[in-house]
Amino acid sequence: MRAEGGRRKESRPAGPLVIAFVLGALAVVGYAPFYMYPLPVVTLAGFFYLCSQAGTARAAAAIGFSYGLGFFLAGVSWIYISLHDFGAMPAPVAAAVTLLFCAFLALFPAAVGYACARISAPDAVRWGLAAPALWMLAEWVRGWLFTGFPWLALGYSQIPGSPLAGYAPLLGIHGVTLVTAASASLVVLIALRTGATQAAGKRLTAALPYAYCLLAIWLGGYGLTRPTWTTPVGAPLGVSLLQGNVAQDLKWREERVDASLETYHILASKSPAALIVLPETALPLFLEQVPQDYLAALAGIARRNGGDVLVGVPERVAGGTYYNSVLSYGTAPTQTYRKVHLVPFGEFIPLRPLLAGIVGALAIPLQDFSRGSENQRPLAVAGQRVAINVCYEDAFGEEIIRQLPEATLLVNMSNVAWFGRSLAPHQHLQISQARALETGRFMLRATNTGVTAVIAPDGTVVSAASEYSMAAVTHQVQGRAGATPYVSAGNYPALALAAALIAAAGWIARRAARSAR
Repeated sequence: MRAEGGRRKESRPAGPLVIAFVLGALAVVGYAPFYMYPLPVVTLAGFFYLCSQAGTARAAAAIGFSYGLGFFLAGVSWIYISLHDFGAMPAPVAAAVTLLFCAFLALFPAAVGYACARISAPDAVRWGLAAPALWMLAEWVRGWLFTGFPWLALGYSQIPGSPLAGYAPLLGIHGVTLVTAASASLVVLIALRTGATQAAGKRLTAALPYAYCLLAIWLGGYGLTRPTWTTPVGAPLGVSLLQGNVAQDLKWREERVDASLETYHILASKSPAALIVLPETALPLFLEQVPQDYLAALAGIARRNGGDVLVGVPERVAGGTYYNSVLSYGTAPTQTYRKVHLVPFGEFIPLRPLLAGIVGALAIPLQDFSRGSENQRPLAVAGQRVAINVCYEDAFGEEIIRQLPEATLLVNMSNVAWFGRSLAPHQHLQISQARALETGRFMLRATNTGVTAVIAPDGTVVSAASEYSMAAVTHQVQGRAGATPYVSAGNYPALALAAALIAAAGWIARRAARSAR
């Protein structure tokens, strides 16, 4: 390991920190709705290069923090909208909470920079082996620590247009992150080799192995887009995904309830589809409060079409426990799915004795949902086996595959109106695109204000509604059977590959240290 040096005060020029911050902010343009997938590779390569020139591990950590802060402030500062615009938190407090949250997330790139700089080994080991593996593992930890925030994982930037998206059915989104970070590392190694103080011919020769590796990764990803991992099952199915466009600040007002119910009844009654899907909490009442004749009318529409309707509605059970639920009505017996992965502070209060007072000041309804069972099975509706996930749940690929390969379709029911006119709805759409690609199945997204869309098994959007419009997306889809390698093995292969890279880097570093003695 590299020593930190003596006690001499370290001078840290601001230039690299400013450049790192700008690079982090620019990386967000690589994600939806812009889909400029090469940009995150370039910006991450810039971050790795700055770390390679930092001189000390602390300086590399500062560069990582600056990169992460720029990235998350540009990418997820829409949290401010939910806290202030809809949660009624005072603007200065909402801004401070958003900044602190982004600063916490920036600790993960800081840890990667610090760890890479501490490895005393040749550049090819630090940046070719350790850096991409550490980046992937940092994102994996971010995806489960404190219930997880996997938003804007690097791999999502490559979905669906990049050749690297071909690794998603094989290794999942973390595997795509690994090969994307490896691409950035190889760009750095090429830059370091071509910039070395030696003859031009030797510089080119030294860089060629890394260029070949980079080409192999991208050609390999392109080749993996060719196989079809799943097969059609059953007859094609007509679906209608309803977007009621109910304003978030009006959604839970008592005087607006009848208008919301009427909106979805009108949209459903016009649909000819065998499977009709309403968004998350489309009915802003507890299930027991919804008029029975209204539910009977929805069921009648579904039976008229020879299928079923999926309805998002809060469900309260004995003892006052309540769930964020989805219920089916129509030709099949009524079935229920209850949301499992809840949003901290939005759907449940962590550390309740300490934080209940603060969260209680927010104008967020139903802050204490209970979790549904992790072992829920797909709903048998409209001749399909439908794996339901509600809003934030589709950000966790390892949880989606719990219902596979049994499920033939994926359905996401969301209400991202909480984040207003921001990047969040498009970023969430891209997450759903990754889930379709990982599992080789259609993903059907019904949202309150957008983006409501049908996503094909290759991750492409085949039909979508305009945001902030009352609309129904009607399309024909095909159920799929079988399992991609990711469905069969989950995140374990990607984690094993990252662990192997780190183990190899450690072994080479120890050999180098022994040789230097």
